[in-house]
Amino acid sequence: RIKRVVELALILCLLPILAVTCVIIVIAIKIDSSGSAIYRQERIGFRGKKFIIWKFRSMVASDNKETRFTDKNDKRITLVGKMLRRFRLDELPQLWNVIQGDMSLIGPRPEQPKFAERFNHVIPFYGYRHTIRPGITGWAQVMYGYATTEEQAKAKLEFDLYYIKHMSAWLDI
Repeated sequence: RIKRVVELALILCLLPILAVTCVIIVIAIKIDSSGSAIYRQERIGFRGKKFIIWKFRSMVASDNKETRFTDKNDKRITLVGKMLRRFRLDELPQLWNVIQGDMSLIGPRPEQPKFAERFNHVIPFYGYRHTIRPGITGWAQVMYGYATTEEQAKAKLEFDLYYIKHMSAWLDI
């Protein structure tokens, strides 16, 4: 509960700066490419519950609902999207997910349902990462980065489990 209160207070304190930054990002996305500036996607969160994650769109707008990993040099990433991804600014709308209680600032990154279902079957203990709220960033994200294969997801899980076992304010900082 303390973690949640601290996260909400931090978001509220930074709200003026975040609001201006978000407006600038929306304008840049709209100038760079057509389509909505905000992207929604279903993810798996706390206790395996599905929720909608919000992100700034960093790829070309598409009706294709194919579920696949995005690699670093994916041709679908826009010019503005490259910058947003590099500085992780595409994640800012997820602060709304934190306010709603679907996410935390720090925790295992939430996965798409198809990937989570597959990983639950092929990676032992994968489901344990759903025992806490997913985060905008986390120990695995910082220490390992993006995972684009099952083997990398398995390696990243080790960091997620470490975080869950040793969760503390100090580790969050």
